[in-house]
Amino acid sequence: METRLSYYYTLFFSLLYITASAQYIQVNDTYTAQQLVQDVLVNSPCASVSNFSVSGANYDTGEQSYGYFTAAGSSFPFQNGIIISTGRAIGAVGPNTSLLDDGGGMNWPGDIDLQAALNINNSVNATVLEFDFIPLGNKISFDYMLSSEEYHDTAPCTYSDGFAFLLREAGSTGPYQNLAVIPGTQTPVKVTSVHPEIPGGCPAVNEQYFGAFNGNEHPTNFNGQTTVLTAQANVTPGVLYHIKLVIADEGNYRYDSAIFLGGGSFDVVTDLGRDRLFANDNPLCADETLELDAGYPNAQGYQWFKNGSTISGETNATYTVVDGGVYSVAIDLGSGCTTEGEITIEYATLPPVVNTTLIQCDDNNDGLTTFNLNLATTLVTNADQDLIVNYYTSRENAENGIDVLGNLTSFQNTVPNQQIFARVQNRYGCYSISTVTLATSANGVTSPQPIETCDDDDNSDGFYVTDLTQRDAEILQNLPANLQLQYFLSVQDALEAVNPITDPENFENTVAGGQTVYARIFNGSECYGIAEIEIIVYYFGDPSVAEEIYLCDDGFIILDAGNGFASYSWDTTPQQNTPRIIVTEPGTYTVTVTNNFGCTGTKAYRVILTGKATGALFDINDFNGSDTNTITVEPQGPGDYEYSMNGITYQDSPVFEGLAAGEYIIFIRDKNGCGVYTDTVYVLDYPKYFTPNGDGVNETWRIPYMFNRPGITVTVFDRFGKIVAGFRGNSSGWDGTLKGNKLPSTDYWFVIELENGKLVKGHFALIR
Repeated sequence: METRLSYYYTLFFSLLYITASAQYIQVNDTYTAQQLVQDVLVNSPCASVSNFSVSGANYDTGEQSYGYFTAAGSSFPFQNGIIISTGRAIGAVGPNTSLLDDGGGMNWPGDIDLQAALNINNSVNATVLEFDFIPLGNKISFDYMLSSEEYHDTAPCTYSDGFAFLLREAGSTGPYQNLAVIPGTQTPVKVTSVHPEIPGGCPAVNEQYFGAFNGNEHPTNFNGQTTVLTAQANVTPGVLYHIKLVIADEGNYRYDSAIFLGGGSFDVVTDLGRDRLFANDNPLCADETLELDAGYPNAQGYQWFKNGSTISGETNATYTVVDGGVYSVAIDLGSGCTTEGEITIEYATLPPVVNTTLIQCDDNNDGLTTFNLNLATTLVTNADQDLIVNYYTSRENAENGIDVLGNLTSFQNTVPNQQIFARVQNRYGCYSISTVTLATSANGVTSPQPIETCDDDDNSDGFYVTDLTQRDAEILQNLPANLQLQYFLSVQDALEAVNPITDPENFENTVAGGQTVYARIFNGSECYGIAEIEIIVYYFGDPSVAEEIYLCDDGFIILDAGNGFASYSWDTTPQQNTPRIIVTEPGTYTVTVTNNFGCTGTKAYRVILTGKATGALFDINDFNGSDTNTITVEPQGPGDYEYSMNGITYQDSPVFEGLAAGEYIIFIRDKNGCGVYTDTVYVLDYPKYFTPNGDGVNETWRIPYMFNRPGITVTVFDRFGKIVAGFRGNSSGWDGTLKGNKLPSTDYWFVIELENGKLVKGHFALIR
């Protein structure tokens, strides 16, 4: 009985162990580098492998950081393969209930080639598997998956271990090519480059390649992993290559990561080119063919297939595709190696050919006018906005895509009914050529009555909001049905159908007092005719702003409100009702006018008294030398004046500067035409010597022009300060004598007192 119970207990626990074990991967870390590469990863006669090596951790227990794994009945995506890790390989076995954090305190270095490939400089705990191979096909690929403990919390935003699959020709010293990249890019696959949105951390990056975050019951002991990815590269058949598979911690040993390589996934295939798919934006066009070339120099045979079925008789190195499908080829390269290639071809239809006529208005019936070719685009594309259209003057240019027409809105045809050619192209480059005939219409269009309105808003400035559509019925009267109207500021814009008035029901004229706008009468792209609409805005200006008019103090002026009004009313006493009135007094005068359309406006005139100058005061600053002598004029009178010394050139400033001694006529002119006042003034200076020697020349010392300023007094001293002479402005001057006696030749000093009390001192020479 005890023996039987023991048997059942043993059986129960054995079954329990098998059930539990079947949930997790199993790892064997005793495989050699050659076994891992030759028997697990490659396992194909299409690649000759050699020169195997592997390196990693050196645990005292003998455990390795690399090994062979099997899915062992779990849900792991690879049935078997190779694991290389930054920790113990056997630590990868599930469940996911502990932190893999190996490698601390060990002399376990990083890898410089990995650092160069990832542009980092601080790797540690590197595991490296290397080998050489000679491919028989022209492309290699293998499947892999990154698993990492760093898929936790916000760590994917910042931290990631590094790995790379490095390829180059054996013996080369050139840079490696890294095959472990995001598909279609050169971005290395890392935790930081493949993850979903991390709440509170960072947005998603390449989320489509992220697998999952793992719970406790998972085939591996890692927190998360990518999807299964494929590394691939083009190679040259028969050339020896070296490949280096490497993973390492970055920065420190914490939070291990591992790379799982699918067993037998190292495949040597034939590259037939990129799939031609709508999804890739590169399908073939309906009229295209594609030659597939699978040729190898030493191939022993070919067989082509379409959608998995043999294409009878197609056993050559090339095959020409004429319709869509999945095309593949099997190539016998000898030595038991059969390589295959596959490509999927999809075909895009050509845009339909739509030959059409673009009808434009022609004001002189000569068949020549301006066309907006953009209006033909809707016609030749059947309003498909995804199509691209370019226009050409010849079919040959359209076929070759050369000399495309520019300035489509203002194309001038050169002959009546000229044909141009539209190259209509879809997003995949597939195109068709449609013919557009440029025709003209010569329909008689009657322009409607002007739109007249009073500018009765708050600002009578000639700008007013008008409803242009109020003349629609008049324009379209007796014309064919289904015609439409669109309004423009110029006839050229109307012809080209560009820059339309966006809100014709609330149009404010852009020219004070009104303007002409143009109504394009059309049906779709066809122009039937162009009507002119005259807008008249009656306005009288701002009544609060008076027009200033000057009245000379000895005359009269006429205020003129202009002809053409139905009535006038001046605010004079008595009231006057004429277009013009005579005014003899300053003040503000207002007239109210009404035109025949019933618009009423008010205008004010401010009459300002002005007049000719009645006199002037002059401030003369002289005896300073010709550079600094000045005259300042102070006019007398009611006007606004300007000043001149020659009666021709006037200035606003009453100051004249830089004057030499002499006589000056000052002209004072009223700016408003009431006359000119003139006066004569004198700028004085003293002579530096005189010669009273009896020859009749320069016999006296006096101030030139002083006779005209009798209020000036002059006193003369000898060098001892004794007064020897004195005279006033209207005197003939000093003759060089004192009490009838001639004074000697020498310097004498003087003091001149001007009318304003200013004293001028100096000296001069008496020369006999």
